[in-house]
Amino acid sequence: MKHIKSLREFIDELDAVGEIQRIDTEVDWNLEIGAIIRRSYDLRAPAPLFTNITGYQSTGFRVLGAPGSLSGPGHRFARLALAVGLPVDATGQQIVQALADARSRPGIAPVEVSAADAPCKQNIVTGEDIDLWAFPTPLLHGNDGGRYIQTYGMNIVRSPDGSWTNWSINRMMVAGKNTLACLIPAPQHLGIIRSQWTELGEPMPIALAIGVEPGLPLVGGMPLPEGADESHYLGALFGEGIEVVRAETVDLLVPATAEIVIEGHISIDQTVMEGPFNEFPGYNSIESSPKQLFTVSAITYRDSAIMPAVAAGPPVEEDHTIIGSTSAAEILHLLGQAGLPVSSAWYNFEAAVHWLVLAVHEDWHATTGLSAHKLADRVAEMVFAGKPGVNAPKIMLVEDDIDITDLEQVMWAFATRCHPDVDRGAFHYPNKVSDHLAVYLSPQEQHTFLAGKVIYNCLLADLYPEQRVPVKGSFENGWPREVREKVLADWHNYGYR
Repeated sequence: MKHIKSLREFIDELDAVGEIQRIDTEVDWNLEIGAIIRRSYDLRAPAPLFTNITGYQSTGFRVLGAPGSLSGPGHRFARLALAVGLPVDATGQQIVQALADARSRPGIAPVEVSAADAPCKQNIVTGEDIDLWAFPTPLLHGNDGGRYIQTYGMNIVRSPDGSWTNWSINRMMVAGKNTLACLIPAPQHLGIIRSQWTELGEPMPIALAIGVEPGLPLVGGMPLPEGADESHYLGALFGEGIEVVRAETVDLLVPATAEIVIEGHISIDQTVMEGPFNEFPGYNSIESSPKQLFTVSAITYRDSAIMPAVAAGPPVEEDHTIIGSTSAAEILHLLGQAGLPVSSAWYNFEAAVHWLVLAVHEDWHATTGLSAHKLADRVAEMVFAGKPGVNAPKIMLVEDDIDITDLEQVMWAFATRCHPDVDRGAFHYPNKVSDHLAVYLSPQEQHTFLAGKVIYNCLLADLYPEQRVPVKGSFENGWPREVREKVLADWHNYGYR
């Protein structure tokens, strides 16, 4: 696997396959950048790299939009594939499998380098010189409550006893010259560590690393178990530790090649208004509320720093690609450890991380002796028990004659194989740990992070004798090999291009 070690190297790799659109025309940070990013999502266009931002031309600062979104035909998952060290034409299932395989390998700790060897230390700002407005943070959506500097960076915190370092992505809005407003949901790992510091009566040290190597945002969105260090897992994925350097004012290690590092503390009790901000379910947000206050003690940054930005909203954007691919990998790993006959897992990105599809080996009934309902119960025990299933309110079980990364095949399987009767086609599981952002949730469910979940049964093997199980009438299954080979060989001769 090729380990891309910086955002700049990532941009170069994407540019080599036509996946960067350099925009040298002057573009306004005030909404125009966000609108261009949104349009690039809709068109599966190359990632826009903004080099001429209104009011910031003299700084050399740049903004990279859509760093982890989908690409056009031929290499649809190029940005994800390169981030995990795979070729640009890797399939979604290959990406998920690579992430799942790394979960079974021992973690590899980061490698500490000196400040002299860390590009993120080229510029160091402390004290009265700190000014978050110096960076071209875009106002992304027309209804946003402010300028969000953290949409694709890494929040780095460590538990008070030093046993657990957590790397995560949670949105942060610029609140003032040296303050940020932070979304820190209590059930998430960032919130758990923050509560440990609060119990001690101390503000939580934190570093926000922006513009990091492309693998880090993926693992930052992965539902690894409590106590796991995402940087060690990334080391296992690549077979070598990532490079880190000591922060200036907090006792944390930060990515050495980061474009910008913002250091400081999360207040015990101070808050500041934050939001609204559009999120991954895909609807305009209209509410603001008090959020935790991040007071900045230092900023370090590279010359001509590049800020990645995500314009969250309807599918497909980075919330869907990152959460979807990494959560599917963790679930595939857990189900495999449990001995369940699941061959692959996939969140169809178009469903905004509300719908997980699991492919089951076609001989699952013969090998396990389970009914579809019993198999679903086993899956529910594993997936709905904790963090990996938070973003899996709806699960579909299909045999692996279906390519679960192909939404057309998934919809066909659901429509033709799922019985409409309750308890035959849909198995319900009440009061399971849930994300709080789904628009269908009641206020009570949003507050408690508990809601009902469902598994849709699209399995056929326990309904028919083995010799009568319906076979998909596809090109591969419906014609003799010699006919298929002739058609493929003569395709252009028929006049097709």
